[in-house]
Amino acid sequence: MKKIGFLSFGHWTPEPYSDVRTASNAPDGETAADIARRHAEVFLERLKGEGFAEPNPRPIFPNPPGLLRLEPYSEGLRERIWWGSSSNATSKWAARLGMNLQSSTLKDDETGEPLHVQQRKQIDAYREAWKAAGHRREPRVSVSRSIFALVDDRDRAYFGLDANTRAIFGRSYAAEPDVLVKELADDEAIKAADTLLLSSREYRRS
Repeated sequence: MKKIGFLSFGHWTPEPYSDVRTASNAPDGETAADIARRHAEVFLERLKGEGFAEPNPRPIFPNPPGLLRLEPYSEGLRERIWWGSSSNATSKWAARLGMNLQSSTLKDDETGEPLHVQQRKQIDAYREAWKAAGHRREPRVSVSRSIFALVDDRDRAYFGLDANTRAIFGRSYAAEPDVLVKELADDEAIKAADTLLLSSREYRRS
């Protein structure tokens, strides 16, 4: 890959850089997921702060000598990168590379079990792969849930769930506060994660 600034991450291939491998000229058999993972590995390398890009020979402002690094540089950013994974295999790949894991409300159905159970197994697999990789720090793991506390009839009208429908991207929680507490306590993925991201809707009370 040519080490030419923005092209190093490869999303567009203008002339005269047609030999830079991107989604538009990927070899046969390489999927979009393969490309995303390959680009992610390049990105993680760039975050180390080492020079990689050839400076513009006619810069507007003077450049430091040698190859340029990614700017602005942030110490420790490499350890604060999260990867959103929908499969167990990709979560283990993220662990090997030292990325934190974000498991959202969408996951590949790999066992037919409820979402929260599959996410718990995904998190366990991630942590096992992290340990096997020998990383020194503790990883971060997050899961996302839509949670709505129903305290009056307006809440129920806006956010009450239809018992006759079935969510395909993972369940939402909408119930009275005491019921929510019990339901969330039974969520295996929430138990396993160290971070819970909440999706919520707002409406104005008149």
